[in-house]
Amino acid sequence: MTMHRTTRIKITELNPHLMCVLCGGYFIDATTIIECLHSFCKMCIVRYLETSKYCPICDVPVHKTKPLLNIRSDKTLQDIVYKLVPGLFKNEMKRRRDFYTDHPSVDATTRSNEDRGEVADEDKRIITDDEIISLSIEFFDHNKAKQTGVAEDQPSQEPVNNKRYLQCPAAMTIMHLRKFLRSKMDIPCTYQVEVMYEDEPLKDYYTLMDIAYIYTWRRNGPLPLKYRVRPSCKKMKKSHPQQEGQNSTGRSAESDTASDKACSPAGIPSTSSSLPSPGTPVQSPHPHFPHISKPVNGASTSAPAPTRPFPFGKKPRKTSLNGSSASSG
Repeated sequence: MTMHRTTRIKITELNPHLMCVLCGGYFIDATTIIECLHSFCKMCIVRYLETSKYCPICDVPVHKTKPLLNIRSDKTLQDIVYKLVPGLFKNEMKRRRDFYTDHPSVDATTRSNEDRGEVADEDKRIITDDEIISLSIEFFDHNKAKQTGVAEDQPSQEPVNNKRYLQCPAAMTIMHLRKFLRSKMDIPCTYQVEVMYEDEPLKDYYTLMDIAYIYTWRRNGPLPLKYRVRPSCKKMKKSHPQQEGQNSTGRSAESDTASDKACSPAGIPSTSSSLPSPGTPVQSPHPHFPHISKPVNGASTSAPAPTRPFPFGKKPRKTSLNGSSASSG
């Protein structure tokens, strides 16, 4: 099984998709032309369309007479820019507050809170790398989770005493949290620690900021995380080939021992240790029943002697005596 290696992308690689070609800065109030879907800052594209009716990138006609009718505010793109560029939202809100403070004559009552710069990072759900995030960590009980899913209306009477609370930087990764749990609880290396959000395991390269964005954490409480401890799969996988090799070695040794016993003279019963000569009468193994050794149609009805090795590499010749097979040296 091939493991897919994940690499983190630098913000400079995304700049062509986050920057306005008119001002050369990151999008502020991103606005998109509906004819070609190219985006610009709102102030930049409005000023540009005062003297032109074509897209600044592809020269597509925006509108014949009123180009401002074919542009739309792109809130989704603007949220992406604010979340990817550290400190951009905070600086923009401060700049707007400073503008209305320096120009008290401008009427700002009709504008929104974001236009006036009165929106905090918490309200916009913008998280910075150096921000401190509160989180809770508790053990993930699979059986308890099933019971909770079956009976959600029944209040739990057990006191919540296995939950711990931490304050960590938003840039901290899940790998760091796993190492902290392992060292804090003295978990041996033969076990692996998994950090989860609800019942979904989290990747090692996820930061707390990534988790807050992916699972839409609303800041109405600590970021709820769970963990579980399981036997390490790598150790078990490495032991399988050794065990199979030992088993195959044991089986081959047993087969070799069995073949050696079958071919060695010590493994042949003493009753058939020597072949009778043609002139020697055959002694019956049962003295009280001498008729068992009498030949029937020229062949003996006694049990055949086990095969023994022939010296000097000679192979026995098979001949037929009255329809029965016998071997002669």
